[in-house]
Amino acid sequence: MIKKTLYFSKPVKLRIKLNQLRIIQNGEAERCIPIEDIGYVIIDHYGISISHGVLQQFLDTNVCLVTTDDSHLPVGMFLPLSGNSEQCERFRQQVGSGLPLKKQLWQQTVKAKIKNQAALLKSKKLPDQYLKNLIPKVLSGDKSNREAVASKYYWKILFEPLPFRRNREGKPPNNLLNYGYAILRAVIARSLVASGMLPMLGIHHHNRYDPFPLADDIMEPYRPFVDEIVRDMVDEEFDLTRLTPEMKKPLLEIPVTAVKLGNEKLPLMLAASRTSASLSRCFSGNSTKIIYPEICG
Repeated sequence: MIKKTLYFSKPVKLRIKLNQLRIIQNGEAERCIPIEDIGYVIIDHYGISISHGVLQQFLDTNVCLVTTDDSHLPVGMFLPLSGNSEQCERFRQQVGSGLPLKKQLWQQTVKAKIKNQAALLKSKKLPDQYLKNLIPKVLSGDKSNREAVASKYYWKILFEPLPFRRNREGKPPNNLLNYGYAILRAVIARSLVASGMLPMLGIHHHNRYDPFPLADDIMEPYRPFVDEIVRDMVDEEFDLTRLTPEMKKPLLEIPVTAVKLGNEKLPLMLAASRTSASLSRCFSGNSTKIIYPEICG
């Protein structure tokens, strides 16, 4: 089922009644939405209040709550610790996975990321052969760091003629990429929890200050879907120096962006669920292949 993404940028009160989210503005209930229809809620104003009942319902139905900072960039996520009926067994399998499996999974992940980067360049009629040539050179664990080599070329080409350099604190459109990646991270983290895994135990990323390294691992091949949206916004000549509601709209639609998985076209959020399920099968020993979507041609 495709879940709704709700974005709040004005002072409202969020309450619960009969399993529905009540959105109250100026003292009056504005609308009610069934909790089961919601996947993501983004709160982008300090005047928003949420009852404990709403938070409890979000946890029970695996709704991902995202909060923003003074710059209106997503900075926090609220997710359940238990999102699957076989939680303890899935945790045990994940924790017990060996280094050889993790290296193999990271190799597949990097190959999928570079493949999608190349596909995006090709769709924009930009040179992609260099990236294609790198894919078979990705080793177990990517010990030769082909991911970094690919990224250096990719970012140099993608936003031409802009003199772009990918840096989280850098000049626009870095701000748009940061926003989009934060939404994407929430989608991936939610799918991992729903599949019974701990997003804080990565297969490659590890940082004592990063609470979601597994989400950061699995989102890598998904990043080009965000890049595609941002590239289109650059082509439309938006003022990139500030994130307006008009500019946020396509980024907030990332969960329902069309992707290709096998012979199917489906929303990104559903593809993320299948990716997470395939990763769980790898941890359980029932598979050695993680499934990733591709850029739609």
